[in-house]
Amino acid sequence: MAGGPGGGGVTDPVILQVGQGSRVSVQLAADPPSSISGGQVVIEHGEADSEGNLEPPDVGEVVLSVLSPEELAHDAAAVHRVIAQAGTGAEPLVIVVQAAEELRDEELAPVLEASRHTERPVILRIIRDA
Repeated sequence: MAGGPGGGGVTDPVILQVGQGSRVSVQLAADPPSSISGGQVVIEHGEADSEGNLEPPDVGEVVLSVLSPEELAHDAAAVHRVIAQAGTGAEPLVIVVQAAEELRDEELAPVLEASRHTERPVILRIIRDA
């Protein structure tokens, strides 16, 4: 059950989609941010194409695309705004990160905070290694 627009209650974990064997996948296994080890984020490992890109999502509504995870931390207001303005529905909300070599708590924090203000599942999808 999600927190809903009021932000109260229990929130579903954010789903983090990364390529199997990617730098982020290796980093998360070796030294996961506290939000992952605390259960606020669930990792899904997907298959990558021949160029190392995570295959395109087959579900979800892309609400934001950024070049790197640092942009999530630098523009937390934009993350919150796109999640809040997405409206209702059953389809997950997807935030796409084009490239990353690691993922830190401060980059996950805006996504986690915004996810508390929607009843829809939130997916953070990292396409390729930086």
